[in-house]
Amino acid sequence: MNLVFHWFDLWTDTQRKHLLHSLLTRCTRSQLKCCRDFLIESVPVTQVDFTVVLPRFLSLYVMSFLSPCDLCSAAQVSWHWRVLAEQDCLWEGRCIRRGWFLPYIPGEKEYGAWKNHYVSCVSTLDWLTPREAAEKYGTLNQQSTGMTEEEEERRKERRIRQIIRDKIQEEKRLSMRTRRAWGSYTKPEGVRGGSTQTTRPSSRTFTSLLSWPTSNVKSSSLGLSPDRRQPMTAASSLERVWASSPSSERVNKASGALSSFTYRPALPQPVSHIHLPTPALLLLISNRIPAYELLLSGVKAGVIVVLYDHRATLSALLTQVERAISGQRAQRLGLLAPGGTEEIHLLHSSSLSEKTLLTPDHREFWEKLCGWVAPTEEGGGIDIFSPLAASASGVALIQTLSTLTGLEVQAPMGLATGSFQNILSEWSDSSVCTGLSNQQPVAPAVQFVCESVLQGWCRQAQWMEEALGELRGCLGPQLERVSLQARGRALGNFLWEKICLEELCVSKDLNEALTEGLTALTRQEKTRPLEFLAVFLSRWSEESNGEEKRQNKRADDFSFLPHSSQKCLSPMISELPQTALDWRGAVARELHHSECIYMGRLGAVLKVYQEPLTAALNSNRAILSYADIHIVLNPVTQILELNRVFHIDLQARLQQWGAEQCVGDVFVKLCSKLRVYTNYLNNYPTALHTIDKCRETKPSFRAFLKRADRSLATHMLSLQELLLCPVWRIQEYVTLLQALSVHTHPGHPDHTHLSSALNTLLQFREFIQKLKRNSKKDRLMEETQQKIQGCPNLSEGNRQLIVTQDAALLRSPDELIPESLRTYQQVSDVGLFLFNDALVLTRRNVHHTPFTLAHQSTHTFLASVALANLSVREITHTRYVCHAFVLEGPCRSWVCATERGEEREHFLSVLRSAINSALTGHQ
Repeated sequence: MNLVFHWFDLWTDTQRKHLLHSLLTRCTRSQLKCCRDFLIESVPVTQVDFTVVLPRFLSLYVMSFLSPCDLCSAAQVSWHWRVLAEQDCLWEGRCIRRGWFLPYIPGEKEYGAWKNHYVSCVSTLDWLTPREAAEKYGTLNQQSTGMTEEEEERRKERRIRQIIRDKIQEEKRLSMRTRRAWGSYTKPEGVRGGSTQTTRPSSRTFTSLLSWPTSNVKSSSLGLSPDRRQPMTAASSLERVWASSPSSERVNKASGALSSFTYRPALPQPVSHIHLPTPALLLLISNRIPAYELLLSGVKAGVIVVLYDHRATLSALLTQVERAISGQRAQRLGLLAPGGTEEIHLLHSSSLSEKTLLTPDHREFWEKLCGWVAPTEEGGGIDIFSPLAASASGVALIQTLSTLTGLEVQAPMGLATGSFQNILSEWSDSSVCTGLSNQQPVAPAVQFVCESVLQGWCRQAQWMEEALGELRGCLGPQLERVSLQARGRALGNFLWEKICLEELCVSKDLNEALTEGLTALTRQEKTRPLEFLAVFLSRWSEESNGEEKRQNKRADDFSFLPHSSQKCLSPMISELPQTALDWRGAVARELHHSECIYMGRLGAVLKVYQEPLTAALNSNRAILSYADIHIVLNPVTQILELNRVFHIDLQARLQQWGAEQCVGDVFVKLCSKLRVYTNYLNNYPTALHTIDKCRETKPSFRAFLKRADRSLATHMLSLQELLLCPVWRIQEYVTLLQALSVHTHPGHPDHTHLSSALNTLLQFREFIQKLKRNSKKDRLMEETQQKIQGCPNLSEGNRQLIVTQDAALLRSPDELIPESLRTYQQVSDVGLFLFNDALVLTRRNVHHTPFTLAHQSTHTFLASVALANLSVREITHTRYVCHAFVLEGPCRSWVCATERGEEREHFLSVLRSAINSALTGHQ
């Protein structure tokens, strides 16, 4: 045997098969059966007749889903299949549903009787071709010629009269059942004869009698006759209406309306009103809104809040809203999502604008969503928290959305500057959208959120988002520092906007001492604040004894407090008329007010930072070099000079304000010198890098920033935050110009200049957004490069990160098992980093910190695949695996699974889109 085995190993496949065939032909029957059993055990059968393996009732259950033609085809497979396919339990129900009953009782051993009956009935069935059916019954566009129009009208009249008689008889029977005992009713005072006062039923509870005009029928129920104060009967009421309308109208009005016909006789006692619950308010908030947690804390009672994921789809958002309202009807719908004056970024993949509103997906979404909102007659409507009413495109979007949904749509008019402060300003209404604003609109946002919380959020949203972002990431160690910064900004805003310390009747020294004392108090946690303030003031008085009094500030220096600047400029600017129709005047006043604040902040950069640093440099005690000061602060000086000229021109126009006054040429002059802002934005990253480098390498500059940053003179802002003010101001210019353009008639002499300036600033805003996107892309690439250990260089070409996803890497013990029965075991945790040209897979390791709930994830490079060579395939959900998918590359494949189905759907949709884009670019 060993010698034969040795020869067998040396032979080819053909020689081995020849030997096996020779051996099997020489074996007996029992030996062949033994070989068969051995082969079945070692090589299991993968394809087998299911009717042989499964029980008989399961095979019949599977065949019950087949159509009659498929059952007849299955009966031709084999005798066993024919016996199963002709069972009476499969054919009896099909015959009975069509009214084909067997004329006899089948015998005990007879089978196939119901199938033969079905075949005979189908073969003898009368049927018409489409042409014959059209000739006999007519089509949808052409009525049948078998009946004339007069006969058709008389037939409809007879059917209507018969239905009316049946309804009246039914109502009489119901009234007899609910009738009181004879003599137990006493007439109420003031009622003569048998007439009773009927109450008008509510439209929520009762349906209308017929859809006739109000000129013929005064009420949807049966009312009182105008000539005699007697209740009109159903027949007399219907006869009057029937006689007063033409014959052609009678059929059209009555057809399709009798399904809601109800006769309600006069009740012997007044009907008590049904008190329905007040509909709730529905508020949709995107998780891309900064500091949305603060808004959630101030939501009023009776408001249903839906906080949705910005990465979701429209269908998923509809499902979430439907689950939240639980069949209720919302009184009004509020929408708070990122957006501007022309569009709303409702979701990551869908923006709402005038162009995209009428697409099938958006149209279906808004029709279904507004179907859960009360109609306009009952106070229903939509409140959008983005300043759409500040631009012509936004107003067109409001009108289109109102026409599509049939509801009143309101939005802020953009008459206030700031992040979200336009929510607290004037809102549009139906009269504003039509051009007839006769009354001062009220902000509807206070219906959803408490006013105090809403005001705080609108003013501090960006700062709160910074604080909450750090809290979400760190949770603990940064809490105290971030809390102090938030309180400092709130205190600065309070002292700046509300108290106005410079307007108090106190001396300059006392004012400055109290300000510095309160600022120092906010920086430290003191259990006895009064004693700390007393010690601070005593030290302040000792240090200030030898100093001379500070000189008064000139009016042209633009004081940092906006109220002070307004007080200085109040003699020069005449009071503008505060009428509801003067929207251009309101925008102009807001422009002047915000320009004073803006120039005050730019002046703070020069007063607090540039002048001390230059003075130290000239006195040979340099904190920064001349080159560093020039890089960081010189662009701010150029912008301040440009805006001083703009402010003077604007102030001259406001002194002689009138209906025909123009400010567009002032903006055109400003736009002609936007090269200053372009240079500033190009230099802005270099300035920030210089500040960070000098702060790390020069202790004196670090100490200087600690004294100067976040003081009352800098509006409780740091130097880096003050340098961001020009970027914010461009967006404010765009919003205010759009508001001016909306409320400026096309024939106004200022309309042309406003349109030209608005187009220029819109292009410049797009340039700023492009810079932001590039900066964000570079920052994400740097963070990803540092996060992945052993990763090749990612900053190649125009590569950008699209999305990241955590998943589990799976492996099947046996790849020969069918996929529907295959089990998987988790090998490791992986991270999927999707770029626009490649997919990077990393091994993710989670490290937990002892005695805490915190953990940290590290990524190690595993593999990378070009999207042009990558394909993806989903794995069907089974009891062995869920939310899994296969990534197939040119050399190997990976089976991954996410924790939730929504994560898999989102990642695969983005991945397929990226693959298609990569293939298109490759071709």
